[in-house]
Amino acid sequence: MTASPSSPAPAGAASPSAPLDLTPAPGAVPLPRMVLSQAAYEFRALLRNGEQLLLTLIIPVVLLTLFSATSLLDLGSGRRVDFLAPGVLALAVMSTAFTGQAIGTGFERRYGVLKRLGATPLPRSGLIAAKTLTVVAVEALQAAVICAVALALGWHPHGGPAPVIVLLLLGTAAFSGFGLLMAGTLRAEATLAAANLVYILLLVLGGVVFPLGTFPGGVRAALELLPVSALADGLRQVLRDGAAFPGEPLLVLAVWSVAGLVLATRFFKWE
Repeated sequence: MTASPSSPAPAGAASPSAPLDLTPAPGAVPLPRMVLSQAAYEFRALLRNGEQLLLTLIIPVVLLTLFSATSLLDLGSGRRVDFLAPGVLALAVMSTAFTGQAIGTGFERRYGVLKRLGATPLPRSGLIAAKTLTVVAVEALQAAVICAVALALGWHPHGGPAPVIVLLLLGTAAFSGFGLLMAGTLRAEATLAAANLVYILLLVLGGVVFPLGTFPGGVRAALELLPVSALADGLRQVLRDGAAFPGEPLLVLAVWSVAGLVLATRFFKWE
């Protein structure tokens, strides 16, 4: 049945004569949404980069497999994989959060990508948060692969997941801060050279695959204060020795984390 012309309009319907409100309402989306969007882009870009995958996945897995299956290194008493697996996890965190991020961000800065991001509503702290979230996502993938390989090699981890997660997050924050600090203050070529040099030095001197016990006492005490040494030692105390929350490694990582993130936020330059 057709409604008569005099029938009242349905409740809630706009009056035909009411003017449309076309007033512009400019404004940025909420900061968490901007950070998540940028982090998703960073994650996709990293997975498409072959060099980054070599650094973050292939090299740690090769080191774990090679030194676990051979006796090229004297790793002391105990199962070789029990010493190597925590150290390789620490190396994976460093390779992603520091080396890969410093190099990638440095060249983004050189090619003007960061300059364009600087013209968006995304603040400097938001960019750092997005890159840190990307690193955490990549590290979760790394940890899954490395742990799977280590278990296949006979690894039997101990301890609970909570201290491991805390150690990995603190290590990520520390390496991310200093990686962004390097990328945001040096030229891209200098960042490339310096990040690779630091990676090699910390691989050799950070207790990752070479035990710190081979160094003299004073040198060893100094090396134990490095972030990768603290992370590797803390992971070994939990995963090999069954410790709850290793106090000294956590303290060392907390100091490096605060220092790195504060300095990166203060001195990072978009161009």
